[in-house]
Amino acid sequence: MSETVSLRQLTNQLDLLEEKAVKDISQAVEEKSLEELRVGFLGKKGSVSKILGSMGSLSGEERPVIGQRANLLKNQIQKLISERLNDLKTKALRELVAKETIDITVPVKGIPLGHRHPLITTTEQIVDLFCGLGYSVEEGPEVENDYYNFAALNIPEDHPARDMQDTFYLGGNLLLRTHTSPVQIRYLEKTPPPVRIVSPGRVYRRDAVDATHSPVFHQVEVLAIDEGLDFSHLRGTVMAFLKAFFGDLPVRFRASYFPFTEPSAEVDVQWRGKWLEVMGCGMVDPSVLEGLGIDSEKWTGFAAGLGVERFCMVRHGIDDIRRLYTSDLRFLEQF
Repeated sequence: MSETVSLRQLTNQLDLLEEKAVKDISQAVEEKSLEELRVGFLGKKGSVSKILGSMGSLSGEERPVIGQRANLLKNQIQKLISERLNDLKTKALRELVAKETIDITVPVKGIPLGHRHPLITTTEQIVDLFCGLGYSVEEGPEVENDYYNFAALNIPEDHPARDMQDTFYLGGNLLLRTHTSPVQIRYLEKTPPPVRIVSPGRVYRRDAVDATHSPVFHQVEVLAIDEGLDFSHLRGTVMAFLKAFFGDLPVRFRASYFPFTEPSAEVDVQWRGKWLEVMGCGMVDPSVLEGLGIDSEKWTGFAAGLGVERFCMVRHGIDDIRRLYTSDLRFLEQF
């Protein structure tokens, strides 16, 4: 500016600079642009500083007028920049919120992946071990009749053994099976020896619910019939299976009674310092074979049965059978 610049001219320049600042700041769309405008208006070489540098031609009374006007303009520009910056930040936040908002009423896409229940995996492990020993898998109905569930297994009507397997009767001759042994009878009716089968499935008994009992549980039963089979074959098979499943736990056989096997035994493993029953087994009673038209002089066999829940509890250190049925994800997600 020349030294002949008047008070009016400088005042007009400040007025025009104010209009330009209001316009440019209101049109800024990002923080970087606002910073550039701040430097352009208020920096050491900015527009306001240039105007103030032209006050040399003014009188002592006029200079305070321009200085006061320039200070007001500086404050105004700083306020406009601050307000515009807040507006831009608020707008950006709203856009981010709108973009990342989750509508919880929208149905989920796809089904989250889960994993198999410990009872299912335990059953599969047991069956796989017997399949590795040459057994095939057979299944049968859960709703059975009296003949397959009791009579064909040497448990006639009014036999005391029925009290140990009190079940749910559905009327007439139908009932919910108490074991998977009926599968063996059905299989032998249509398949002559030699046979080696394993029959997994759900069974029912009228048991009170507690930490070790449930009215609904799962069994895996084993049947082998061939020429020359004896108790040593049964013992060897059971020992090989238990070692493969549990490892080197101590095992013992105890004499027991089952109507459809003779001789019969209970099998215990030593777990947590105590003997725990895990299986029942025995040689198939000749009367069962004869009832199916099988020559018991030529063919002999053995059978064994186990509770999947008991094996699962020992394998995973579960202290209460009810945990397997409550569908508590905090429990199930451990497996």
